[in-house]
Amino acid sequence: MKRYRELLATRFVKSLIVSAFPARMAYGMIGLCIFFKVERETNSVAIAGLAIGLNGITGALTAGIRGSMLDRWGQRWPLRIFVPSYALLILTLNIMHSQNLILIVAFVLGMTAPPINISVRPLWIDIVPRSSLRTAYALDTVSMNTATVIGPILATTLSLSSRPEFALIVAALSMALGGGALAIHPVSNAWIPEKKDRGQGNLIRNKAIQLLMLEGIFIGIGWGAFNVAIPSFATLEGVPWRTGWVLASLGIATVIGGVFGGLVSNKVSSLISWRRIYLIWAALTIPLAFTYPGWSMAILGACIGLVSGAGQVFYFEVLEAVRPKGSQASSLGWIWTVEGTFMAFGSALGGWICQNYSPRYALGLTTLMTLVGLSVIFIGWQRFQPANKIPTVEEDLNAQLDSTSDQFRH
Repeated sequence: MKRYRELLATRFVKSLIVSAFPARMAYGMIGLCIFFKVERETNSVAIAGLAIGLNGITGALTAGIRGSMLDRWGQRWPLRIFVPSYALLILTLNIMHSQNLILIVAFVLGMTAPPINISVRPLWIDIVPRSSLRTAYALDTVSMNTATVIGPILATTLSLSSRPEFALIVAALSMALGGGALAIHPVSNAWIPEKKDRGQGNLIRNKAIQLLMLEGIFIGIGWGAFNVAIPSFATLEGVPWRTGWVLASLGIATVIGGVFGGLVSNKVSSLISWRRIYLIWAALTIPLAFTYPGWSMAILGACIGLVSGAGQVFYFEVLEAVRPKGSQASSLGWIWTVEGTFMAFGSALGGWICQNYSPRYALGLTTLMTLVGLSVIFIGWQRFQPANKIPTVEEDLNAQLDSTSDQFRH
């Protein structure tokens, strides 16, 4: 844990993590907050699911656009526009009772989602030395995944309490607090987007980015089906509460996996580490369709989460190495646009499979799509070679000097 202690001693690291966390927690809350709000107003689970779908699909479709805005104009004004708009729309949704108006606001809410995660990720390069970047990405991943675990629990607890309206209020305040703190953070304000090289091609034409988007299509479909298959399986078996066991074990293990990912030696390239982790992750999904909502599914979910959490760390490193200049935020944003859009499709497909066939077939789809995603990465191995480089001692020293430049001595 020495690496984490050294990282946390670095200037701005603690404040950056703390600033972004409430906003990340708001994102962890919003889906279930919308679901319970709509179900309460309409007495329809189907309409509640539609509201979540509208919010999710518009958020995914516009993620790349919001990332491109950051790469063009920096973080200061986009965050200061999106954050209050999003918080106000959440409060507006909270006081609405008309089904049609609620659906419209949920739709617009997705389009105004502040680019919190894609804002934080490029900031680490400016404040930590290259030798600490893997640990910084790990800490960032742990923060995101912790919010993903806490957010739904808090949203469910508040939504099912005697004052359910507090759920959306807390989500709005969390976004205002975290997003507002990030918008005025000195590192975020000082961040200057990279300039593209003369004659540089479009981001979408980059072969490595194309492969990551293609992989995102399959992962989105597979894990979108997984998100529906787990609660469907448990509900059909008459044990709906076990959904919480499975998702909690997956989420907590993902957080722990992220911590371990940051401890992997820098003498192993990010590409080699990612490929090894991906292979184990894909292999662990093979028994999914043969598990049952209970201990078998919870234990396998924990194993998958442990490996997945570590894999996210190396994924960020690989993306940083292969992306073209001037795409610090938009590269991840456009990949999330593709993956999130197909995840919505995967959820719909998974629901249809569960209803007409069996949740086991939906879980089988998760395994199949993960294996196809693995194949894409292995076939396109050569496109990711920039991530196969191990920094020299001199490069580490230069990066450390750069990270302590006068830009952040104010």
